[in-house]
Parts: sequence; structure tokens; C-alpha cells
Amino acid sequence: MASTSLSFPSFQIHLRSSKRSSSSSKPSTCRFSTRPIKITASVSEKPSVPVPPLQPTAVPSEPPSKQPIQKIPGNYGLPFFGPIKDRVDFFYNQGRVEYFQSRVQKYQSTVYRANMPPGPFISSNPNVIVLLDGKSFPILFDVTKVEKKDLFTGTYMPSTELTGGYRVLSYLDPSEPSHAKLKQLLFFLLKSSRDKVIPEFHSSYTELFETLESELAGKGRANFSDANDTAAFNFLSRSLYGTNPADTKLGLEGPKLISLWVLLQLGPILTLGLPRPVEELLLHTFRLPPILVKKNYQRLYDFFYAAASSGDVLDEAERLGISREEACHNFIFATCFNSFGGMKILFPNLIKWIGRAGVKLHAQLAEEIRSAVRSNGGKVTMAALEKMPLMKSAVFEVFRIEPPVPFQYAKAKKDLIISSHDATFEVKEGEMLFGYQPFATKDPKIFYRSEEFVADRFVGDDGEKMLKHVLWSNGPETQNPTLGNKQCAGKDFVVLASRLMLVELFLRYDSFEIEVESSSVTITSLKRASF
Repeated sequence: MASTSLSFPSFQIHLRSSKRSSSSSKPSTCRFSTRPIKITASVSEKPSVPVPPLQPTAVPSEPPSKQPIQKIPGNYGLPFFGPIKDRVDFFYNQGRVEYFQSRVQKYQSTVYRANMPPGPFISSNPNVIVLLDGKSFPILFDVTKVEKKDLFTGTYMPSTELTGGYRVLSYLDPSEPSHAKLKQLLFFLLKSSRDKVIPEFHSSYTELFETLESELAGKGRANFSDANDTAAFNFLSRSLYGTNPADTKLGLEGPKLISLWVLLQLGPILTLGLPRPVEELLLHTFRLPPILVKKNYQRLYDFFYAAASSGDVLDEAERLGISREEACHNFIFATCFNSFGGMKILFPNLIKWIGRAGVKLHAQLAEEIRSAVRSNGGKVTMAALEKMPLMKSAVFEVFRIEPPVPFQYAKAKKDLIISSHDATFEVKEGEMLFGYQPFATKDPKIFYRSEEFVADRFVGDDGEKMLKHVLWSNGPETQNPTLGNKQCAGKDFVVLASRLMLVELFLRYDSFEIEVESSSVTITSLKRASF
């Protein structure tokens, strides 16, 4: 749910390396070579609200490097003009992949200085230090050394008019008093919904599969991405708040209202395929006014306030010292921006990578999933999911190869020393650090066959050791969210939902075929379960 990072498409990276990968992951027959295309509250059988430390939580770091300190390469160009040039390169002349990759090659370094969009006139300071390897990247999670205040969207912050006048949890640093209270409230929400997650997921995604089957029968193809938006919003509303959107005034319009609301927040770092002068003026140079979505946001607020009032989460908010109004705005953000936004990207990614891997992997997953469910009395439970190592590994491999939250920002609290694989650098207090996660999670000096989709990469003791390098949740997969860090409060919730996606899929089907165009996934064939 709440996390400090953003979602963008993935890409390839080719770094020069004379060293063999340190990953112990074995080769697998279940792999696919990539092509450059373009939510802790633990959710367990009997979870409880965590009681984490209130102080900032440090992320274990590498021992101090013995390498001499070097000057960070790169520059920001001329004031005003340099950031605009970099913005145009980022969006149009080069694109995100080449923007980062060309500078890695130019400076022969995975740490360098550059500008990040949007720049003038939306961002007052677009200057960042870019971190593009798995060794330097984790400094972004260490809140004893870096600050996360107002950095959720990067070098600019959207108007609080879009969130009811409140700075919601994602924009708070753990040092701020409200951070612990709001994160504890999300932990409570997750805990209170634990018994509804698995059955409501089954219900919502059964509806999705029925929709896909109907479209396939009529048109010969079915858009997974569109159907997933409806299913994801229904699942979140039903499981977290016990409310079915279709039975309310909101009806089926939730996903559409959310998309428009998110656009006003992320427009400065997006492209929509409009003519360049139009996009540059309307999205990247000036902010779109919040009044454009005021009525839409009020509809979302009314829905979530009524849904939350049906349970005890707003009472819990008041017990924690949070007004019911502020709590509701945070529920909207955590549910619609963080969770729905994540599932909108993650689930199509799951279908894409598993679909591309082919029939052999499909057969292995179907056999493992069905066998585990049969041995559990035919029920999908947490215990049954733990008996599916290949399925769990495949989910983590999707998180690794195409993380749904690839952008991370942090500001140095003090002078720091950071190290890449090849060099050590000094960062001054107040400087902005930026990491593009797919570079770090496809670091060839960490992962064996880093550019390939290897479904069983994280199976076994050796494979599980590599999970510390899976970073999608704004922290290592081997660590948990606490009140003192910025790791995604719903980390385990998202992992569980992703596992349930594959379980429901392969309980129902033997295999499937897909087509991928940009970020849209289309189902072209579904073969019903035969055993």
C-alpha cells in the first residue's frame, strides 16, 4: 500500500563487467530472455498488528569500502536550460532507457549526476545523484542517513488539494509524528481484513475470468488490463472495507475516477502520446489545476467514508489521534494510488512474463498449485500457498525483473559515503539521491542471467538468500515494514494478492496465450484445466 516510489515501464541494461555474477541461482528450463519493450502488516493465518520500533530503522549496509573517494561524474548543465534539455532527452530524444544507459556508458559509472523531470517550472531543483547498481541503491532505504519528506513523486510534490488538504502518509518522513500513527492505522486496516482477502480475491477474479472467457468467445481476444482494473478495485473495496462498489452510488466508475485523479498527480513525469509541444506545455511545464478532478475526488471520498464507517477503522483512527477526515483521505491514497495503482501494473506484468515463459512453465505451475490445494482439502489457504515454491519464486522473479515501483528518491541527512561495485563517492548533506530500480534488480554482478526471466530463481536455500536483492517494496524483500521505516505497509498484502493471482489462474486453466502491446496485455487463448 503506502510506499515511497513510483511506477514506470521496465527496460534492459547492459553493464560492462569482468566478474562472474555472485548469484547462486541455478540455470532453469523456465526462463525467457527479455526484449526492450516498451501494499507490514503481515497477512497470515493469524496476523497481528506489528509493534515496531518508533525510531528510524536502519537498513544493513555494505562494509565501508577501501576504495579511494572519487568525484561523482556528470553535471547538471546550465541553470534552467540544462534541466529542460535533460527533460526532452528523457521523454522524447532518448527515452527513459537510453537516457540512463547512455550516461552509464559515457561516464563509465553507475553513479553520476543528472537532472530528473519535470524541471522548470514545476520542480524548483531537478538535480539528482543517480544510483543504478545493486550495491549503491539500498542507501535510499536507510532513513538514519536519508530523509523521505515530500519525495514520493520525486523532485516535485503535487498539490495537497488533491488529497483533501493533507500531506498523506507517502509524503511523510518517519521522523514526523504523524507518520507512525498513520502507518499503524494502515496496519490495523490490513489486520481487520485478514479473513476476507482470500475469499474476496476468488470472487473478484472469478468474475474477471468469466469476463475474459465471454470476450474470447465473442471477439477471439480479450483485454486483460481493462478487466483487471475492475477486478482489482472490486477486490480492494470488498476485502478491505466490506463494500461492493456496484451496490453504491459509485457503481463501476471507480477505476476511471482514480485514473483521472492520478493523472493530475503524475502528469509532470508522464507522456500520453500527445504532440510534444502540447505535452511539454500542459504536463511538464505547468501543473494541471486540481479543480479539474474536484468533483470526481469528492465521489471517491464519499464512497470510502461510507465504506470505512461501516467498520471500526475510523474509530481506530480517532483512538490513535487522527481525525476521521484525515484518515479517510489516507485510505483513499493507500487504496487507490498505492494498492490499485500497483495492481494495475503488477498483474498485467505477471500475466505477461508467465505467459511468455510458455507451456512448460504453465504445466509445472498447474501441477504444483493443484497438488498443494488437493493436499489441503481442496481449499486455498496460507498453508497451501507455502507448499508452492515454484509459484512463490515466479512471483518474486516478476517483482525483480520488472518492479512495479521502480523510482525511489531520498535526500541526504548528512554527508555520506556511498559505494558502487567499482568506486566510492562522497555525497553532501541536502543532495538528492535517485534510483531507477530495474537497473539495481537486474545488476549482472548480483544476479545470474540477470536479463532473463528465470521462474525458479528463488527456489531453495540458495535462491531464498537472493531475496535481499528484490527491492520493489521500498526495501529488501527479507525485511518488514515498521513504524520507523518507509517500506510499503502492505508489502505482504501485495505479495499474497500476486500469489493468489497465479493460483486462481492455474486452478482454472492449463495454459494461456497472450499478445503484448506497450503496457496492455491481451489474452488470445485460455485452455481450461484438464486434470
